[in-house]
Amino acid sequence: MRKNIVAGNWKMNLDYEQGLSLFSEIVNMVKDEVVGDQEVVVCSPFIHLSSIAKLATAKVAVGAQNIHQADAGAYTGEVSASQVKSVGAAYVILGHSERRGYFGETDALLAEKVNTALKNELKPIFCIGETKDEREAGNFFDIIKTQLEQGVFHLSAEEFAKVVLAYEPVWAIGTGLTASPEQAQEVHAFIRATLAAKYGQELADATTILYGGSCNPSNAEDLFSQADIDGGLIGGASLKSRDFLSIVKAFNTK
Repeated sequence: MRKNIVAGNWKMNLDYEQGLSLFSEIVNMVKDEVVGDQEVVVCSPFIHLSSIAKLATAKVAVGAQNIHQADAGAYTGEVSASQVKSVGAAYVILGHSERRGYFGETDALLAEKVNTALKNELKPIFCIGETKDEREAGNFFDIIKTQLEQGVFHLSAEEFAKVVLAYEPVWAIGTGLTASPEQAQEVHAFIRATLAAKYGQELADATTILYGGSCNPSNAEDLFSQADIDGGLIGGASLKSRDFLSIVKAFNTK
């Protein structure tokens, strides 16, 4: 059975003390209130990783928001996978729409980062998804398939089994538009079918696919009730402990 995961992405928010306080709240709330076997992941800015990783538990893991593709070197301002791993991170977000859009990260570059993450025993949360123009043009399935083919389909089945996918409808993030649970499920089902064609149905059925399009306490239960949605990659709602926990607890009704 595939794992249910709710991953918070703090993005470029919270100073050091704020991050430590929020993570402590999340850990304690999960301990006291979460009865299911879903995993919680908090992906923080680099400045928080070392400190919050010391508070991580079997139920609450820590992840980074990015890594450099090289093992080490003269890359001022960058952080390597081995550095992230050394402070206790277990996951890393790769291919987020903001990295693709603002920083020009290509599928070829992301394939290198996936390789580096896996070599350093980090679990990639690999993001895919279409923009508003691509959605309106009707070719979003082709876009998503290409992102998979160029970003992760070079992996062996054994390697791919360590990857978590996250579907981000870019057109529904910060735009006022919302993907319905049915629209989200349609794409998640397509992703799983694409995985089955590449790696076989057994591995496809075992792959966790998160939804990353403005998931919040009011829509989490409806989203998580869909057959192929295994959790969420949460942005703004992950900055408030009670909102984040409400999303985590939406699995209790699944």
